[in-house]
Amino acid sequence: MRIPVTLIPGDGIGPSISSATVRLLEAAGADIEWDTQVAGMAGVAKYGDPIPDVTLDSIKRTRVALKGPLETPVGEGFRSINVSLRKTFDLYANVRPAHSIVKGGRYENIDLVLIRENTEGLYIGIEHYIKIGDDPKAAAESVALITRAGSERIVRYAFEYARAHGRKKVTLVHKANILKFSQGLFLEVGRKIAREYMPQIEFDERIVDAMAMNLVIKPEIFDVIVTTNLFGDILSDQISGLVGGLGLAPGANIGVNGAIFEAVHGTAPDIAGKGIANPSALMLAACMMLEHLKDGERARRIRTALEATIIEGVTVTGDLGGKATTDEFTEAVIKRLEA
Repeated sequence: MRIPVTLIPGDGIGPSISSATVRLLEAAGADIEWDTQVAGMAGVAKYGDPIPDVTLDSIKRTRVALKGPLETPVGEGFRSINVSLRKTFDLYANVRPAHSIVKGGRYENIDLVLIRENTEGLYIGIEHYIKIGDDPKAAAESVALITRAGSERIVRYAFEYARAHGRKKVTLVHKANILKFSQGLFLEVGRKIAREYMPQIEFDERIVDAMAMNLVIKPEIFDVIVTTNLFGDILSDQISGLVGGLGLAPGANIGVNGAIFEAVHGTAPDIAGKGIANPSALMLAACMMLEHLKDGERARRIRTALEATIIEGVTVTGDLGGKATTDEFTEAVIKRLEA
């Protein structure tokens, strides 16, 4: 039986790289039945909503989605796309791997996975203005909400991920030296759960500013990193930069009621429609999706062919130093896959 998956091509370069990724999966023999839906500006154009109910209904049915980059409409009245998806499907774990592919860079031995809590913290959206005198917006207050339950499930997810993938160490990143209650609770829970997995999995803890420095100085000493929402947002882009940028950065959002896999870069409107975008990030996200669907061997084959094509450097897109189009790059990966 074919596996149903919701496909959201996205905006800007999204349709181009989504089409390339679907072609690659089909060439690899992935038994997927795509249910194509829209979101972002494409959703606004078709339904007047950046995250239409029909798209949400599709994900509720399939429980798995592959998503291209989406443009968030500017203006009041529209729901945040990412927040809506996280809340609807309780996508509490954001998984961002960073693996060295391109040779000759500053770092060549990086193999990190950052696991970010996705539903709490400063991004939960509890904020308001404070009136002082005649100024109704004299100050603004945002609340960073950290719960014991939310901390427990993300830290446990990180340790279970480490165990399932043969990883040796989990590093918890925090700011409990200053934010003694909210970040202190996250650290307290992390230490408690870590004891259940030691000594099989090593546990380490770092203050976030020191962690940012350590990731630049010696990133290869880290393995799995787990942290709260805001810190994870910042550090995940940092580790992407260590391995060549967002063009090679896949991401997964895993939750109780579904899983959404995506390229974490933007819509790149400056090159949209030109057929020159690099589809690697979405292809790597598709590999993560296949692993989630228990099709790890196919994911391995695709990733091997993709990385070999990039390392060879002959038929690659402009951001990787070549002159290939999206289609030419995709064909090169497929050719290696079938060799």
